[in-house]
Amino acid sequence: MIIKLIAVGHKMPAWVETGYQEFARRMPRECRLELVEIAAAKRGKQADIPRIMAKEAQQMKAAIHSSDRVVALDVKGKHWSTQELSQKLTQWQQLGSNVSLLVGGPEGMTQDCLQMADEKWSLSALTLPHPLVRVVVAEALYRAWTLTVNHPYHRE
Repeated sequence: MIIKLIAVGHKMPAWVETGYQEFARRMPRECRLELVEIAAAKRGKQADIPRIMAKEAQQMKAAIHSSDRVVALDVKGKHWSTQELSQKLTQWQQLGSNVSLLVGGPEGMTQDCLQMADEKWSLSALTLPHPLVRVVVAEALYRAWTLTVNHPYHRE
């Protein structure tokens, strides 16, 4: 299974790249984590935000394979414990399809992206900076995977 983290934003600070890569490289081949960056459009005082969001949504959709399970990261989504995420990973693997995790831009995601999602996942009731989301998601997925194989990384 391949888990694609499709995220709006590019040219991240070194600490983001280092943090994300640390956990992405720890994932096993059978549960690989890949990053797909969608360039964020420039937002100025006169920016047409709905048009910008629609363009970003179009690029996100283009990165999703038709057989992928789509999970939108959304503040209104469900909060999953590490154990619940571990169970999700197991379910996704059993389904035999890849997973696309969607992370919108500064204004979030368009309604059509949210509607195409099979599931909605909320990392926190807090609004997290998009660079930090990448690192948190990568670590959470690695921790959840370690539970599926009884690896000692996760301790209760």
